[in-house]
Amino acid sequence: MRSRSSAAGSRSERAVDAGRRRAAAAVGLVAALPGLAFAGAQQYEPLADAVRNALAAAIADPRPPVRSFDDIDERVAFIEWLGAMSERLKPKKADYQTRIEFLRTLDYECARAGLDRQMVLGLIQVESNFRKYAISSAGARGYMQVMPFWTRIIGDGDARKLFDMRANLRYGCVILRHYLDIERGDLFRALGRYNGSLGRPEYPNAVLAAWKRHWDYVPKTRPRA
Repeated sequence: MRSRSSAAGSRSERAVDAGRRRAAAAVGLVAALPGLAFAGAQQYEPLADAVRNALAAAIADPRPPVRSFDDIDERVAFIEWLGAMSERLKPKKADYQTRIEFLRTLDYECARAGLDRQMVLGLIQVESNFRKYAISSAGARGYMQVMPFWTRIIGDGDARKLFDMRANLRYGCVILRHYLDIERGDLFRALGRYNGSLGRPEYPNAVLAAWKRHWDYVPKTRPRA
């Protein structure tokens, strides 16, 4: 017969294991329900004229979303990334050309805003599950769930454009860059601002989990230093 201390220790270990399983299940549930469990919205905040003008200029930039590459290694690395991400995105977007156009535009807008494109893919999964016409209970729209008030502040006032793929990705990336600048590079807090849940861990944790679980990427070809 085992001693009482041994039995108590076993019960304690089982409780810890059960807790770990529940935590893992919770992470799995978060991954399985993107865009549903974290409904939120960017909050309107008064902007200084200089900030508003800079954001408006970023939104209005007419240049086409085409990346230029300094050398062949950069181009090869991009093509490899494009192929790998296209395969991962296939369950969400069946049409090949639609996937490629989406990924090329996302890559361009992330590079333009200085954002990690893998992180932004994780954010989009949580926000809309890659649904172009997603609308949240708060009224946020499109892939990156942008609130319509942004079109009045830094755009032309046409909120319908938030259902346009390129416009939505541009707004989303510009806004997230703005929040990162406010938070001096603190991604966790910037994500909280993006979701309208600053100070709460659920949304930033969900984005980071989606990023690492589904969109983490190690390039085969590395551009020359």
